[in-house]
Amino acid sequence: MNYLVLSSPIGPLTLASNGKALCAIQFGNPDQRTDGPFDDVLHMTKTQLCEYFQRARHIFELPLEPQGTDFQKQVWRALQHIPYGKTVSYGHLAASIDRPKAVRAVGAANGANPIPIIIPCHRVIGSNGTLTGFGGGLPIKARLLELEGCRDWQPLLPGLT
Repeated sequence: MNYLVLSSPIGPLTLASNGKALCAIQFGNPDQRTDGPFDDVLHMTKTQLCEYFQRARHIFELPLEPQGTDFQKQVWRALQHIPYGKTVSYGHLAASIDRPKAVRAVGAANGANPIPIIIPCHRVIGSNGTLTGFGGGLPIKARLLELEGCRDWQPLLPGLT
């Protein structure tokens, strides 16, 4: 696995590639990784994330290989259809994969997403419009939605943003 730690407006992001596809993005640098071989996938990911943070990219065009169950992968594919600057509820996401009663399972799959931002799990909110769980923390989720110009959500806690 090749790694790159990217400095971003939301803090360090650790990118992981197998040389053919992006496999993971972690918030921070939890394993204190150092940059490994800098492959083409990491270079493309860094470039596209920098464009995203500058509001110059709305769609990512990267080879992805997230590891998960078939159900998780189905949810992650559905997440990639949520447009930049828009949000959906967990219920809407469950209905979009023809599993309207699997809201909790969809939420768990959303939370297990190994490639956040690129697979935009931050665009899923509670049915009442509030922000709910996010691997990077709710303040980062709020910042990502604000970056995208999304205003159809309500902070769960006063002063969150």
